[in-house]
Amino acid sequence: MTQYEEVKVRGYDEFCKAVSERTGKDIFAYFSGDKDAQGVSWCPDCVKAEPVVRGELAHLPEGSVFVYCQVGDRPYWKDPNNEFKKVLKLSGVPTLLRYGTPQKLVEEECFKPELVRMMFTED
Repeated sequence: MTQYEEVKVRGYDEFCKAVSERTGKDIFAYFSGDKDAQGVSWCPDCVKAEPVVRGELAHLPEGSVFVYCQVGDRPYWKDPNNEFKKVLKLSGVPTLLRYGTPQKLVEEECFKPELVRMMFTED
């Protein structure tokens, strides 16, 4: 039995809905490029980071929420006006963030288990 809830969403609207339904919870969001039918993302860094991030999920605080969000296909992501970049201020994928705080890990930082663990365990 895991002590956190995992939610999988795709796109900005689904992300906002998932977050708004969980107001008051500690939310960690991981943003990745969309996956194809084989389950492989167009973003090579996302492919590399996912097992690292998943390997640290056991350290999530009790009662927290892990939102796995696919941001869209490559052309959408490359558009500087997409909502993830404009509203959430994401600069790259993969990004792992603690929602509502300035804490975030971007791209290569997500490859480092110790940084991921630190984010999950710091108050």
